[in-house]
Amino acid sequence: MEDFFTVIGGMGTPATNSYIRLLTARTPAHQDQDYLNYILVNHATVPDRTSYILDHSQPSFYPALLADIKQQAALKPDFMVIICNTAHYFYRELAAAAGDIPLLHMPHVAVGTLAKRFPQAKKIGLIATAGTMADHIYEREIEDAGYDVVLGNGPVQDQVTELIYRDIKEQNKVDATLYHTILREMIDEKGCDLVVLGCTELSLAQEKASDHEYPIIDPQSIIVDESIRLATAIRAGEPVDYTPLVKINDPLSH
Repeated sequence: MEDFFTVIGGMGTPATNSYIRLLTARTPAHQDQDYLNYILVNHATVPDRTSYILDHSQPSFYPALLADIKQQAALKPDFMVIICNTAHYFYRELAAAAGDIPLLHMPHVAVGTLAKRFPQAKKIGLIATAGTMADHIYEREIEDAGYDVVLGNGPVQDQVTELIYRDIKEQNKVDATLYHTILREMIDEKGCDLVVLGCTELSLAQEKASDHEYPIIDPQSIIVDESIRLATAIRAGEPVDYTPLVKINDPLSH
């Protein structure tokens, strides 16, 4: 297969399925051959990312993802994308293992759209897994872009964890009321101009419960659009600039 990319997913599977659904729905196609070429690695048995970040005595998810990256790099895809924000904890090591194959940096790409999508925004709310919060990956990206960060911590974090783990990961369902409550608390009570969804389970919640008016940045939705843009350009033989989509000097936080 030529002109293809690799999707490293399964963290979790419902969230990865959301990426694939959006990818298919948004691809301009009128026949089978118009859809995109890609390999989906749905590695569902990757150890929990947050558990390891918060407690290094827990199984590390790095060996499993490193093996996936090396395996896929041998197939020479045009680029790779990891459908898990928390897994970007090991981005620098995984990007190095990918060699000359670009590994898209979902948090970096998402935050890079803030100024264009919300030019008046100043206070950026962030909700994510406790692991991503502890990693500070989105916090750094948002601050480096010149914005103030409002963290969805305390009771909001408890609600986010409940939505991600109890509802979506454990029961494969989205509690729309809880999701909307979280957004309301971030916008109305914490005074955020918008909210960044720093977890792909939250992106799934947005897909399934998008009947609200709260301004959000959905990194998974954005990386879907970038995947389509890149894959379409590559198929057409057009030059592609990966510079804004990767982070060669991503700092180590661990």
